[in-house]
Amino acid sequence: MAPDLSIGSTTTTPYEDYVQASVLTHLQHPLSDDPGEMVFLVTTQVMELWFTVIVHEWCTAAEALRRDDLTVAMDALRRSTYELEALNAAWKPLARLTPEQFNAYRSALGEGSGFQSAMYRRLEFLLGEKSAAMLVPHRGAPREYAELEKALQEPSLWDEVLRLLARRGHAVPEAVLRRDLGLRYESDPGVEAVWAEIYAGPQESELVLLGEALTDVGELVWRWRNDHLVATRRAMGSKMGTGGSAGVAWLEKRARKNVFPELWTARSHV
Repeated sequence: MAPDLSIGSTTTTPYEDYVQASVLTHLQHPLSDDPGEMVFLVTTQVMELWFTVIVHEWCTAAEALRRDDLTVAMDALRRSTYELEALNAAWKPLARLTPEQFNAYRSALGEGSGFQSAMYRRLEFLLGEKSAAMLVPHRGAPREYAELEKALQEPSLWDEVLRLLARRGHAVPEAVLRRDLGLRYESDPGVEAVWAEIYAGPQESELVLLGEALTDVGELVWRWRNDHLVATRRAMGSKMGTGGSAGVAWLEKRARKNVFPELWTARSHV
């Protein structure tokens, strides 16, 4: 039931009822005495909120692509680029941490690691970066585990794009269309050829515009990964990451990967 926002109600203000600001601003519980931990904690929570919005946008886009509604899909993709820019800007408060500054509260993280973010994992799954092993850290959280298990087996945003291209008569390889959705997407030369053909055609076509919107998304995800890598390098060098993660070594590997790979390689053939 919707909250009673009428004058004279027992609630605080209509703004509070809608935004739940008092909940958001009381979710910070630093575990050290270092004042910098508050910055780290709030920044991380803000990132989680942006993950949530971006996942919403990409799910909206994927659903619209299933309906062949490119207008709704493009609107959602464009909004997500602005949100990705805001997400990437969230690194700024952390991007100049020295090792000593980070060490002042690093122990408060304990076994916690961004690697364990369920919402970020859903974001990666939507990009086609899938692995059943990524569900393991969430076994103790039934709701998050169930959501990730479902997302693992659903078509990624890129899968929906390729299905759209096939419905429009483009020669997307059958093996790609029928692949195991629970596995990481791997670049395919047949898909690369399809995009090369699209990009060699009329530049005002809606498929070229779709490709460019997805390229914008891919570029901003790449920038996110690189900003994460640089911030981590500055704060902790090559030490093991929190929660037993591989730290910089793992981030370096992620930073080398392109999202929607054929959109990038096809450009060499146009």
